[in-house]
Amino acid sequence: MPSQKQIAIIGGGAAGFFTAITAAEADPNARVTLYERSRNILAKVKISGGGRCNVTHSCFDPSKLATYYPRGGRELRGAFHRWQPQDMIDWLGQHGVRLKTEQDGRMFPVTDRSQTIIDCFTRAADKAGVQLILNTGLDQLVADPEGGFTIELSDGSQTQADKVCITAGSLKTSPLKETLEDLGHTIEPLAPSLFAFNLQDKRTHGLAGLSVQNAKVKCLHSLHASTNQKAKPSTQMGPILITHRGLSGPAILRLSAWEARRLQAQDYKFEISVNWLGNVSENQLQEEFSRLRKTSGKTAIRQKCFDALPRRLWERLVEAAGIGEEQKWAQLRTDEQTTLSQQLIDCRFTVQGKTTNKEEFVTCGGVKLKEINFKTMESRTTPGLYFAGECLDIDGVTGGFNFQAAWTGGRIAGLAMAGTDNA
Repeated sequence: MPSQKQIAIIGGGAAGFFTAITAAEADPNARVTLYERSRNILAKVKISGGGRCNVTHSCFDPSKLATYYPRGGRELRGAFHRWQPQDMIDWLGQHGVRLKTEQDGRMFPVTDRSQTIIDCFTRAADKAGVQLILNTGLDQLVADPEGGFTIELSDGSQTQADKVCITAGSLKTSPLKETLEDLGHTIEPLAPSLFAFNLQDKRTHGLAGLSVQNAKVKCLHSLHASTNQKAKPSTQMGPILITHRGLSGPAILRLSAWEARRLQAQDYKFEISVNWLGNVSENQLQEEFSRLRKTSGKTAIRQKCFDALPRRLWERLVEAAGIGEEQKWAQLRTDEQTTLSQQLIDCRFTVQGKTTNKEEFVTCGGVKLKEINFKTMESRTTPGLYFAGECLDIDGVTGGFNFQAAWTGGRIAGLAMAGTDNA
């Protein structure tokens, strides 16, 4: 093995670049080589946030930050004490990039261009001496008895490395699964996360583009075959967007993340309940209806009465409740009031599939977390092998959380491979 420390990073995405830069900056004497199977680097960074790159989220409490991860939150809690959003903001600032915070907590470069982040990383990698090799992936990784690894590359060549970090993104279509299993790792079941819900429902047909800013949505699950008991429904609150295919928006995407494996098991055929008025209860709604009977008795019900709802959606819900176009509030019968109430706060939809937005595409599942030492990101089964990013069974909800997990894992792994254990 050459006397110069050889560090190989497999995968030129967000986690890979940050791992490589960290290792090279921490140990200038090491030879750090970054391999990317395709010709494109930082592909997800480029398309994230509609091309603006949602770098991270303005949540600076590690414990709270960890709650945004359906899988991996417990393990990340400690890791975030070592590298969290503020650290990333400071690092980018030192490398010439300023971020801005939007109202919902998402953070973007002030330029609103993902190319700003790409340029920053490529400059930092070049300055630190990282060697970037494109169109070359990992085909086989063999742990050598004396230590280190033999790496068989997709171009037919072989190389040696003292330390290897796998940052190859989702393992869903990766040829690395078998290699990692040969090295003693378990791959947790892979399933799409952060997807929109497809449905065919006349209440939303033709309303694409309309949104409700503070709705509540939950999955309604059938009985479990094993226990014959209902699963506790997962609930999310936030904006819901009506699309050509069904429903999307932050509340829907977050729900899909928390329910990723269960919805996959149901072949993406399930029922949801939407409260279009957020936390408004049935009693509160009945009181409002009584008030409207008294104060607006001669007003047609179809005239919009809730500011939170777009008028066209309100009209569809009123129609679905069987209320006529000219019917007045004073004429609202008790049974019609009950039906309208249900359409507003317990609106049931049958979902018949999913649509994945390529900008938000995330896969849950990956290398089992118990097999990783999160103080170093090193494998517990294969010394010298490290992991960062989406190849692990870690995924966050939408809002910059998946990138933050990549930065945190990459930072810890890079420092550990360089022989530094302080973040």
